[in-house]
Amino acid sequence: MAPMSRRGFVTALSASALSLTAAACSSNSSGGSGGGTKVRFGYIGDFNGSSLLAIADDQGLWKKEGLSASVKVFTNGPIQIQALGSGDLDYGYIGPGALWLPASGKAKLIAVDTLTYADRVIAQPGITSIEQLKGRKVGVTEGTSGEMILDLALDKAGMKISDIKKVAMDPATIVSAFSAGQIDGAGFYYPLIDTIKKRKPKLVELAADRDFPDHAFPTAFVSGPKADPSRDAKVVRVLQAANDWRVAHKDQAIGLSAKMLQVTEAQVRADAANVQLLTTAQLVAKTKDGTVDTWLNGLARFFVGTGQLEKAPAPSAYYEGAAFTKAYGK
Repeated sequence: MAPMSRRGFVTALSASALSLTAAACSSNSSGGSGGGTKVRFGYIGDFNGSSLLAIADDQGLWKKEGLSASVKVFTNGPIQIQALGSGDLDYGYIGPGALWLPASGKAKLIAVDTLTYADRVIAQPGITSIEQLKGRKVGVTEGTSGEMILDLALDKAGMKISDIKKVAMDPATIVSAFSAGQIDGAGFYYPLIDTIKKRKPKLVELAADRDFPDHAFPTAFVSGPKADPSRDAKVVRVLQAANDWRVAHKDQAIGLSAKMLQVTEAQVRADAANVQLLTTAQLVAKTKDGTVDTWLNGLARFFVGTGQLEKAPAPSAYYEGAAFTKAYGK
């Protein structure tokens, strides 16, 4: 069965904004100002998704490239891919759990952002192992990093998805359902787990990204499946400049993200603790030496195993690594 049919493109997902506190945040916020070619950019309301856009706006990076950006917050990666496909977005941000979508031809990966370790399988107090989730209700947003970590954890425990009662939910519903005790577990991620902890401080973390050292978990920026090389190069240069500013000024980047997300710096700092930053020079080097391809190949094989991909494509089919490297050289 084709991957997009299997997932139904996660039609049940809500496009309402979800910030670090799981409260609604304006979906019509804008970044960048002045004239220039307008680009419409989607993001997720966390440090990974917002920080480069906040920096680009603050540092005037869009204007330097002759661009003007409007940004819109989404709850996850798959609905941004959907918006790219329908022409409602030009660019977006996705976590590792949504990388099966570019790999299936639904988008182009224009830049790797960070390595993330924010994903968890969580359970209600009293449940102490993945095995104890057998026959229980487990919430997950399909096609996201929450589903990815759940699949990894089940496989490690020698279990299948059919061994649990998987309940497809959007992120906001996972927060409310878990907090109310309506589900026994969830494949989910920080910073939204912190929101649940306010009501369920004794929740149990059964699995985490770091439990799977054979996999890397890159986050990434994507464009629609049809490239616009000139515009893409300008956008990539903005992201690269913002990335290096973030590495050099992490505390200030946290502050800018907090302002953009309308949350406290403490919340963003806690979220940023789950992130490994890489300089653009490091990302270029890892692109050239095949490390990024290794990351993508590992995840693609995993997605074949879950049925999200029919086969693992060559990373060059969807990662614009040559263009990313070229942009850094200018």
